[in-house]
Amino acid sequence: MNKNLLHKEAQQFINENLKTDIPGLVLKGSPFENVNIKDLANQILSKSKCRTKLPRWFTTEGVYYPKPLNIEQSSSEITAQYKARLISGESLVDLTGGFGVDSYFLAQKVGQLTHCEIDRELSQIAACNFAVLGAKNVHCIADDGISFLQNTADKFDWLFVDPSRRSDLKGKVFLLEDCLPNVVEHLDLMLSKSRNLLIKLSPILDINAVVHKLKNVKEVHIVAHMNEVKELLIVIEKDNEAPVKIKTINLKKNTEDSFEAVYNTGATSKFSSPKTYLFEPNGAILKAGLFNQVSQQFNVFKLHVNSHLYTSDELIYFPGRRFEILSSFKYNPKEIKKMFSGKKANITIRNFYDTVAQIRKKTGIKEGGTEFLFFTTDVENQALVIHCQKV
Repeated sequence: MNKNLLHKEAQQFINENLKTDIPGLVLKGSPFENVNIKDLANQILSKSKCRTKLPRWFTTEGVYYPKPLNIEQSSSEITAQYKARLISGESLVDLTGGFGVDSYFLAQKVGQLTHCEIDRELSQIAACNFAVLGAKNVHCIADDGISFLQNTADKFDWLFVDPSRRSDLKGKVFLLEDCLPNVVEHLDLMLSKSRNLLIKLSPILDINAVVHKLKNVKEVHIVAHMNEVKELLIVIEKDNEAPVKIKTINLKKNTEDSFEAVYNTGATSKFSSPKTYLFEPNGAILKAGLFNQVSQQFNVFKLHVNSHLYTSDELIYFPGRRFEILSSFKYNPKEIKKMFSGKKANITIRNFYDTVAQIRKKTGIKEGGTEFLFFTTDVENQALVIHCQKV
């Protein structure tokens, strides 16, 4: 890391060029003798990526940024803050510290946090930024987290690990045991050093497979931000034998939607044709697969076993979008064209054989407006259209 990048003149140059065309800037070369243009470009690119994802870092003077890829792989502030809600105690080790976003927020919930990062330069960058951000209870170690555990006699209240989903041999991986570090292989070591383990995983991983490959799983958290699923969090407690809880959270601008249920409870759904209101679950619930639990807990009816849309005569709180049904009718493109051709509507498909593009082509419905059309399958396996508006 080149600390000359933190000098006033270099920082001013970086801030003045956050919206500048980078290839053109690189061609001009560096205006500073002790800083090359490639390092300046990386600082500009990385800081730009932090504007909305990591606003605390973006607005703090004197932050040193790593390569853009490290920013892309970091948690966002809002998801890191959620993780911190799950933690308490005196000590925590972040086994895969990276840029340090998760560590920064986790450190606010424990007395002492150890940040392990095998990339020595990234470890130095994180340490520099912890000092700038005022995180005085973080100790950075430039070492592999698993090696650190193998060589320490200490025990900790919590361990946190964010296994890499990329392999030099396999590229992007989709199985838990292919991630690095291999949590399945090292789980006994981790539980010998701490009673509590928080694992951050990619939402592409299969929840059922993860739960069956690990032991002592206490909770599974599916974290979405603005209805986009971002993370799968696994909480393990040593010797836990209680049923696994599945918790979904959709973090929004000023509020959040949450839902939880017990894993594999054998809950069943009720079914009905459309009633007065339509409910669409958020992305976290869709990922969790808690479709029967939703029907049971909220006393709402599913339209079809595979449609994952719900209906009721009562307007209730629901972790997702809520609509008032204006009408519902069988899918007939010619008739729908007469009704809606040239008009605007937002189209959603759930368990339906035509794509949105095909529907728009067949019916002439334009995109946008305040009305919504759900194309789905009803309880009698018939193609159904539900015309509604948001409430």
